[in-house]
Amino acid sequence: MSHSHGSHDHGTANYNRAFIIGITLNLALVVFQAISGVLAHSLALLTDAGHNLSDVLGLLLAWGANLLASRPPTQRFTYGLRRTSILAALANAIFLLVAVGAIAWEALQRFHEPAQVSGGVVIGVAIVGILVNTGTALLFLSGRKQDLNIRGAFLHLASDAIVSLGVVLAGIVIVVTGWNWIDPVVSLVISGVIIFGTWELLLDSVKLALDAVPEGLEPLAVRTYLTELPGVTQIHDLHIWGMSTSETALTVHLVIPGNHPGDDFLCRVSKELHDQFGIEHATIQVEQGDPNHPCGLEAEDKV
Repeated sequence: MSHSHGSHDHGTANYNRAFIIGITLNLALVVFQAISGVLAHSLALLTDAGHNLSDVLGLLLAWGANLLASRPPTQRFTYGLRRTSILAALANAIFLLVAVGAIAWEALQRFHEPAQVSGGVVIGVAIVGILVNTGTALLFLSGRKQDLNIRGAFLHLASDAIVSLGVVLAGIVIVVTGWNWIDPVVSLVISGVIIFGTWELLLDSVKLALDAVPEGLEPLAVRTYLTELPGVTQIHDLHIWGMSTSETALTVHLVIPGNHPGDDFLCRVSKELHDQFGIEHATIQVEQGDPNHPCGLEAEDKV
């Protein structure tokens, strides 16, 4: 078996500073929103505070996974701890959905027992939320397309800014009309926004945890490329999966009758897999197709 891999880019850029800033600002915002929400009797503010707290925990998870994923392999963990980034994204998505369920239930209870809400306080605090969430979301803007963890952080913070805008609008309506029932309505809308923004993250995380081909990579295109390589008469046992939220791995058997194509061929194929498809880690087994020694993994349904 021959093994080769392209130039590795383990994860995205170093986001330690972005994580520290984001966690600090959002934690301060959570305390500010929670105190203001209690004083103003605003469930919308408490909802936003709860969501921002989940974002803080999510940022901590993503940051921890980002640090663990950069650790080198060991004899026991031969791929290192890259997969922690997938587990962190999955845990983050599940936690958010559970939190949303609790928030939505509380909002429904408020319809039966509406509370007096201080609209002015709601507006002021929510404006602060818009500024904090927009600023911290921009810290993760550049890496959102390369890493599911970074994308999750960006989407949550960006959605928080939109949610805070909704809270501002609710506060304005309460000040103008005195309709306190707008507060739980906004809470339910906020819950819907969170579910909408989190659902894709949950699905992508589950798929990666189940070794699915990462989103944005077309397996048929990879198969076609490998099949059309010079001298290749057949390919089998092709597997493509995410080693982490930012790295893709591939294993494949190439049937090349005659002599072994050499290391130059393997290096070229690995580089092209990296450049064309973003596959960081390619393991290629070359076979000559001897019918007297068939490969046990040749059948398409064999794993």
